Amino acid sequence: MATVSIYSQENKQVGERQLADAVFNTEVKEYLLHDMVRYQLASRRQGTAASKNRSAVAGGGKKPYRQKGTGNARQGTTRAPHFVGGGAAFGPSPRSYSFKLNRKVKKAALCSALSARFQAEKLVVVDGLAMDKISTKSFSQMVKRFELDGALFIIDQPDSMVELSARNLHNVKILRADGVNVYDILKYPYLVLTDAAVTEIEGALEK
Repeated sequence: MATVSIYSQENKQVGERQLADAVFNTEVKEYLLHDMVRYQLASRRQGTAASKNRSAVAGGGKKPYRQKGTGNARQGTTRAPHFVGGGAAFGPSPRSYSFKLNRKVKKAALCSALSARFQAEKLVVVDGLAMDKISTKSFSQMVKRFELDGALFIIDQPDSMVELSARNLHNVKILRADGVNVYDILKYPYLVLTDAAVTEIEGALEK
């Protein structure tokens, strides 16, 4: 099994732990990462773009002129697409951009993302994250101690002190272990997990 050092918030090594190879040291399959990122971004799209067709545009109830004898082409309404003020032809309508991705694919993609960070030596495990008070400055100083140029922090349970302290840092994001996802892992250069979060993630992905 792969071994990783555990650090304190002061960036001092306080121990080691073994990581499950099936989760943190498996083969990195880039096509799975690509599929999962597409899946996440597509699911986020609102798909609310819409335009009015000829049935939705107000007016046009009366036939504009008689059928024959005017020399003009016959018309039934002024709200047809070829009239100014008419409805749109083949315009956008509300739709869902999401698509199906198998559960095993999602699980394998997440393991690939975690493994990519471990194999690139951009995964840090800390014994815990705790803040005495809400302080963006203190959290920023901790990030600088680890020399992290952007990082995703994964914690095992809700902690408002930690989450609010990191909220205003543009290159830092806090996620709970049950919300870890491929897109955010790949978005940030480094991945920082608490020891308890590693245990929770392994328990969920090794099933």
